[in-house]
Amino acid sequence: MKSIEILTQEAIALLKSLIETPSFSSEEDQTALLIENWFKQNNIPFERENNNIWAFNKNFDKSKPTLLLNSHHDTVKPNQGYTNDPFEAIVKDGKLFGLGSNDAGGCLVSLLATFVHFYSNENLPYNIVMVASAEEESSGKNGLNSVLKHLPELECAIVGEPTLMQLAVAEKGLLVLDVIVKGTASHAAHNNMDNPIYNAIPLMEWFNSYQFEKISEVLGPVKMTVTQVTAGKQHNVVPAECHLVVDIRVNDCYNNQEILDTVRKHLTAEVNPRSMHLNASSIPVAHGLVQAGIALGRTTYGSPTLSDQSVLSCQSLKLGPGETLRSHSADEFIFINEIEEGIQLYIKILSDFFIQTS
Repeated sequence: MKSIEILTQEAIALLKSLIETPSFSSEEDQTALLIENWFKQNNIPFERENNNIWAFNKNFDKSKPTLLLNSHHDTVKPNQGYTNDPFEAIVKDGKLFGLGSNDAGGCLVSLLATFVHFYSNENLPYNIVMVASAEEESSGKNGLNSVLKHLPELECAIVGEPTLMQLAVAEKGLLVLDVIVKGTASHAAHNNMDNPIYNAIPLMEWFNSYQFEKISEVLGPVKMTVTQVTAGKQHNVVPAECHLVVDIRVNDCYNNQEILDTVRKHLTAEVNPRSMHLNASSIPVAHGLVQAGIALGRTTYGSPTLSDQSVLSCQSLKLGPGETLRSHSADEFIFINEIEEGIQLYIKILSDFFIQTS
């Protein structure tokens, strides 16, 4: 078995290669090859569909529950404020700069190293499946959600996203609504009591003031925000429709269907969801994974940002090196020692969890 020190060195080298290989969502084929090579170099069989790569631990046992380790290798496009080359892996002052270094390359390589550490272990109480997924940043149809049908039922999961290795025990879901408010088109010079723009005002006020009854202890209330309003094409024509876009961050007390039903109940307008699968997620603080982290001095919190947790139906913990505030920022970076700590903590948390459940 490779030492943790060697695994860490190899993980950092892989991250540098990932940074220097463009991997925008749906265009991750070259980084997928790098991950394939990682598995080959470690003599680990793997499977690939589109740009998703996954592997199972050597002693997989169908009678045991399965734990998922997951992070993504796609990136957003570089922020216009970059002063460095986003595709150059630059190490300076203990920081590794480059697009995707923090979100979520550091998490991905740390989980890959952790998977290799446990790969050949015998008598683990859980099976382990590692998925390096695509299209996370775009919530695309060929991401983690497309792989789940190839996996056994999952008991629980660790999703690698930058959390400073603190324990994100809940994550808000996302529901984006297109709302069409109808009216009567007319010349602006004529009286019109059915102007869709005016009709939309009380609807916008409702989104601003309505409070869902259930408030999550970790995530707080459901938050609804009107983010776009479009209507009309010229100054002297009252349009027939006013279109609203509403961003809804859903807590773990509701699923997206319940939120949609409530909105439709209160509005006299056409309400169309862009998707329904990005649900809130959570894991009990009493869960063994969380307790193992708490015992190591980690703290729990609720995350407002979305990840691949949203497509999982099992209990899942978001945990990883790096800091979410650096994600999608200019001159993105991760500290080298965050990766070193991340690998050590992932291994320690899983080791303690496996001891608990043996």
